[in-house]
Amino acid sequence: MSGLARSSKHAASNAPVVVIVMDGYGISATEMGNAIAAAQKPTLDALFARCPHMLLQAHGKAVGMPSDDDMGNSEVGHNAIGAGQVYAQGASLVAEAIRDGSLWRGAAWRDIIAASKATPQSALHFIGLFSDGNVHSHIEHLKALLVQAKAEGVKKARIHALLDGRDVPETSALDYIVPFEQFLAEISDSGFDARIASGGGRQVITMDRYEANWPMVEKGWRTHVLGEGESFPDISAAVQTLRARHPATIDQDLPPFVIAENGKPVGAIHDGDAVVLFNFRGDRAIEISRAFEEADFDKFDRQRVPQVAYAGMLQYDGDLQLPRRFLVPPPAIKNTLSEWLSRFGVRQFACSETQKFGHVTYFWNGNRSGKFAGEVWQEVPGDVIPFEQRPWMKSAEIADAMIAALKSGEYALLRCNFANGDMVGHTGNFRAATLAIEAVDLALSRLLPAIDAAGGVALITADHGNADEMFELDKKTRAPKFNADGGAKAKTSHTLNPVPLILYGGDKLRLKTPPEFAHPPSLANLAATIAELLGLEKHESWRESLLSEIAQVG
Repeated sequence: MSGLARSSKHAASNAPVVVIVMDGYGISATEMGNAIAAAQKPTLDALFARCPHMLLQAHGKAVGMPSDDDMGNSEVGHNAIGAGQVYAQGASLVAEAIRDGSLWRGAAWRDIIAASKATPQSALHFIGLFSDGNVHSHIEHLKALLVQAKAEGVKKARIHALLDGRDVPETSALDYIVPFEQFLAEISDSGFDARIASGGGRQVITMDRYEANWPMVEKGWRTHVLGEGESFPDISAAVQTLRARHPATIDQDLPPFVIAENGKPVGAIHDGDAVVLFNFRGDRAIEISRAFEEADFDKFDRQRVPQVAYAGMLQYDGDLQLPRRFLVPPPAIKNTLSEWLSRFGVRQFACSETQKFGHVTYFWNGNRSGKFAGEVWQEVPGDVIPFEQRPWMKSAEIADAMIAALKSGEYALLRCNFANGDMVGHTGNFRAATLAIEAVDLALSRLLPAIDAAGGVALITADHGNADEMFELDKKTRAPKFNADGGAKAKTSHTLNPVPLILYGGDKLRLKTPPEFAHPPSLANLAATIAELLGLEKHESWRESLLSEIAQVG
């Protein structure tokens, strides 16, 4: 490796390189429930017919997840693209810290335990996503925290359960609730009292991101902290009642609720308590963490701010040092693409709408909030409505911004994220998801001529699958599962499918074929590919470029 050196293989011009991430666009061999296959997408069809393309791994160990049974997600996908490397991600880090005991030895856990035992009234609260989706959290991590807290003498624990139905089947809450309540009953002895205290759908309370909808966080604060809201005797009764009242509502959209006894909430948060946010993923953990930690917080009226020991499972933003106390250190991602290009003086442009803006900036740059020298970011404000009601989202506005940036001639690397396939895919609405893909296709039809006019090259890819599987399918027959009403059971989670990489422009460029790879290609190979298209050497720590040496430019 020659350090800051120019590569001779593909350095031919000052033409820009454009990276287009079609969020949630996986490649499935099954057409049943595949909104991508069902969509009218003439632009993408033509690209696949005419341009070099290949499949990339975007899940499991290829992006740092614990096993190949784990779905990818936008966070780890953009980490891998922007880093050019594979780092152990949140789920793996937490599992290992529990397994080797380092979590229990850490200063943050010691602080949490001390606070939980400070007075006879003190309680240890756990807030987080209540599932085994392994995208934001894992219920087994929560169980381990509870068992350890009991072993260390904590007497009172309360769980604030955010229902999923997004990274797991859409109405699976009771599949987690029933065995978990049995688990709580089994460990609640010898003076240990562990109960679920509140909850609600993840898309209704607490887990907003990128400051798109602060009222969501306020609802969570009122529910978890103040103990305000409709009360039920237990979480099973809450879910069953709310489902009967809102029959078409999936778990992620269920209203908030409080568990009460004798007319009083069993787990409001008070002075002297300890609070752990057991989500390991950062984007949907930052805002509620700010509400607990910022003295000058002004996003909503908290009414009562209990003095607690607060910790995140990880530190969710290293630049903001948020939260100050965290149980497991996040991956230390070094030598990212943006940092490397900045050393060369490469001007870079990044754009998406609010829902994915942090992914093409914060996560792309290795979980850093700040820009590197030469970077310009543009956020397109997103809609605050259910995405199935407006599945085109801000694809047109993102295309506008990218076209303007290309015409300016100021940038050598431009990147954007079209969020449609993921955000609309998560709603479970098949028709809306087909419209979402069609909107992205239309945006591409406008963006590609601007790339041509600039003499540029584009890498069109995705961070993970979603819209490619909109129905729950039987694993053996691949036939859809059905709801009681006879309709196909919607799938709202990500998929295990690979994602495409299309190389657009550069007539003499070619992608490698399988015999040329040292290991199966994944999202982590894109950084070196981008650098090579810019005529630069890759960093020595990155995975190899996907460009074939057979094709030379010049």
